[in-house]
Amino acid sequence: MNAPLQLVIGNRNGSSWSLRAWLALRHSGLPFEEIFIPLDQPETRAALDEHSPSGLVPVLKIKGAVVWESLAIIETLNEFAPDAGLWPADPVARATARAVSAQMHAGFYRLRRDMPMDLRSDHAGQDHSEGALADANQIIRLWADCREWFGAEGPYLFGRWCAADMMFAPVVGRFRTYGVPVDAMTADYMDSVWSQPDMAAWVALAKDEPYTNQAP
Repeated sequence: MNAPLQLVIGNRNGSSWSLRAWLALRHSGLPFEEIFIPLDQPETRAALDEHSPSGLVPVLKIKGAVVWESLAIIETLNEFAPDAGLWPADPVARATARAVSAQMHAGFYRLRRDMPMDLRSDHAGQDHSEGALADANQIIRLWADCREWFGAEGPYLFGRWCAADMMFAPVVGRFRTYGVPVDAMTADYMDSVWSQPDMAAWVALAKDEPYTNQAP
């Protein structure tokens, strides 16, 4: 990949989909330029229309072409950097990682609705709706299964840091922000994600942002 990539993202504190794509691009090792669009501002719509066919972030720009949606961006980066390890090497683990990532992409609406990502705040004990906690418990069981089946080589869902962890990284932030009750295994996994260098870098930048809005 010779030409530099461009990644269009929104607010770090609240744009969970931007976080996923940014983590993947950092992990790919490919050089890229970042285009930041503050969300929920008077100029936001015009800026999004300039860069995004969907009117949403993130967007990956490649030689004038665009790829939107976080999973599509991850798959594109996997093609450009197949040795980066965005997906597990083992075929069964890789298929499972893709399945749980797609499940995160399409599901757990109640958690996302009732506990919006807010990485720099503490809302412990708040917004614990029945639906959000049901989604949280399903995610915790899913994490436990992945760790049991494929996590022997490291602290992440499939041992090594991969796209599945990136897809769930905003959920780790939500669990921390809203004080979702978790068991010891889940707490260890969350600590590993939170301290992962790229994730830690994103959180540090989120804390320094002047914007207070939230994005889904």
